[in-house]
Amino acid sequence: MRTNLKKIQRCPGCGDFFILLALQKALKNLGIPKHKYVIVSWIWCSGKMPHYIDWYAAETLHWRILPFATGIKLSNPELTVIWVWWDWDGYGIGLSHFIHTARRNIDLLYIVANNQNYGLTTWQASPTTPKCAKTSSTPQGNPLPPMDPIALAKAAGAEFTYRVDHQDINKLAERIAKGIQHPGFAHLDVDQACPSWRKW
Repeated sequence: MRTNLKKIQRCPGCGDFFILLALQKALKNLGIPKHKYVIVSWIWCSGKMPHYIDWYAAETLHWRILPFATGIKLSNPELTVIWVWWDWDGYGIGLSHFIHTARRNIDLLYIVANNQNYGLTTWQASPTTPKCAKTSSTPQGNPLPPMDPIALAKAAGAEFTYRVDHQDINKLAERIAKGIQHPGFAHLDVDQACPSWRKW
C-alpha cells in the first residue's frame, strides 16, 4: 500500500477492498520482487487499484486496458501483468478484447470486479445484472438474463477461468496466485459487493 495516500476513493464496504487485500496477499506469498509486476487498470472504482499499490502500474484508456496490457507483456515477457476491470466494461463495451485476448492465450491475469451493475454511474444494468433486477435503467426489471463470463471464457479457449466470492480472501488470494503462475491467459470473475447500488 502506498504511504502517501490522502483519501480512499471508494464507498465503505466496496468489494474492491477485498480484491486489493487478496492481491497483496497473493503477491507476498509468491515472493516475486515487486518490480517484476505491473498492474493495469483504467478509470473509476476498480480502476483505482493502481492508486493503492506500491509497484509498477498503469491507469490506461477507457475500454482499452487489454490491448495495453498485451503490449506490456509482448514488450517485456519477463513481467507478470495483472489487469483489473469492471463487469460492465469488461463484459460490455470491452468484451471483444476479452474474447480475443483469451483466444490468443496471452500470458496475463485478468481480474474482473463483477458487482453486476454500473456502480459509479449510479446503478444502471450491466451485462451480468440478474434478470428482473430493478436498476435506474431498468425500473420495471431487467428483461435480459445475465451473461455467463466463465462459459464465454471457456468458449474463447481459456483454460484457467474461475468465479470467486470477494469475501473469501484466502481462496481469492489462492486463485490469484495460481492465475499468475498459469502459463497463459487466466481469468477470475470476482463476485463482489457494491453496497451503494447492488440492492437485489
